[in-house]
Amino acid sequence: CLYLPIFYLGWNSFNAGETMNSFTGFSLRHFRELFSDTRLVIILLNTFLLAFLSALIATVIGTFGALFIYYLRKRRHRNTLLSLNNILIVSPDVTIGASFLILFITLGSIFSGFSLGFWTVLLAHVSFSIPIVVLMILPKLQEMNDSMITAGYDLGANNRQILKDIILPYLSPGIIAGYFMAFTYSLDDFAVTFFVTGNGFTTLSVEIYSRARRGVSLEINALSTLVFLFALVLVVGYYYISKDNQPRSKKKKRGLLR
Repeated sequence: CLYLPIFYLGWNSFNAGETMNSFTGFSLRHFRELFSDTRLVIILLNTFLLAFLSALIATVIGTFGALFIYYLRKRRHRNTLLSLNNILIVSPDVTIGASFLILFITLGSIFSGFSLGFWTVLLAHVSFSIPIVVLMILPKLQEMNDSMITAGYDLGANNRQILKDIILPYLSPGIIAGYFMAFTYSLDDFAVTFFVTGNGFTTLSVEIYSRARRGVSLEINALSTLVFLFALVLVVGYYYISKDNQPRSKKKKRGLLR
């Protein structure tokens, strides 16, 4: 049932008519209108660029943040950092967006060249994506057998080799999952982005919201169909990447222990 509205939206993107009230015939006119809309295409590219960059930065920071939290010696400090990490996940998006807006306005009053735009949206997306990545990686760290690391040190491996040949290969499924989750959250975020975007930059969710207030055209249906197909490609790609990565990580661990 959850997929029926999506399929209905996609079916009507091929509608030759102007509305979803009735299907008058098969046509690609709305896809042609979509690609002829230069503003919407630029916004689409900017949205994907933002999602790729924010997910990449958040994955790098979140990976090392998870390692730092996991290897803290004092349990009290570890629980404190975990609680702080979860604040952005449980907090309402409106609260997060308003907080970032106040922060960026304050920075703009201090630094004359600082203004709302691409970089403020990127910083906001990285900030709320990091906790997601941390929570995706921590379970893999807890599952990891610490005797592999001890064996690596006994065989003369240094910290860099332990990280590169044992820890990161073992965590790679969690890292990949964290990246895809961060990418998805960034791609469809509206509430936070609505607060921190400027006049010169906008994302797909904000643009669709502004157009929906004037009535959604079937051009938006065509755009939503393409984004949904892209999401399916991501899911399939993630499945095969994680599937191929598990045997490689096991081979690397066995090779080091030999």
